[in-house]
Amino acid sequence: MNKQIRLLVFDWDGTLVDSLDRIVASMHHAATTCGIPLCSDAEIHAIIGLSLEHAYFRLYPQAALAELCEPFRQAYSTHYLSQEQEPSPFYPGVRDTLDNFRTAGYQLAVATGKSRQGLARVLEGHGMQDFFDITRCADETRSKPDPLMLQQILLHCEQPASRAIMVGDSPFDLQMANHAGIAPVAVSYGAQPLAVLQQERPVLSIDKFSELHDWLAAS
Repeated sequence: MNKQIRLLVFDWDGTLVDSLDRIVASMHHAATTCGIPLCSDAEIHAIIGLSLEHAYFRLYPQAALAELCEPFRQAYSTHYLSQEQEPSPFYPGVRDTLDNFRTAGYQLAVATGKSRQGLARVLEGHGMQDFFDITRCADETRSKPDPLMLQQILLHCEQPASRAIMVGDSPFDLQMANHAGIAPVAVSYGAQPLAVLQQERPVLSIDKFSELHDWLAAS
């Protein structure tokens, strides 16, 4: 076990769980409901990780569409919830690896662009309400890439930035980590291709979640 790293912080969508198709479908539904242009799947992938409000204004910066942000949010949330009779599945190896981290004594945290209500629902669906030491959501702090949610996690866990890593699938995750002085780790299987993530200078890039365990064990 890596003796220096004690705190592992994870993004949720696209890093731990395979929810990207549900996000894209819900964004398309919300746009159709509000009568605004559909964005491409690639454009939507590029904003995954932001709070929904920040994502909306990235996709629709036109002033004339500003008043539709709240109806869009409501339509998105309603559609996403309708797909969640079963929570989005973990990527292969994620749950076992998280359990191994917990057994090894790491502190575990989630930093996500989801709402508190949305994260609480999926954690309950996976039976993980009390699994993580702390979770922070975009609607109770500042949206990524602002470092505030990571700073709050460090404070709660009483760890310096030098003893933490942030694992994510979007540039916003890695930028947030860099802004907080935390080592960023990129996963290649999520919202953005590795070539995009490499621009944020991750200390490690992994193709499978279990590789993170191997790296920490070998360090």
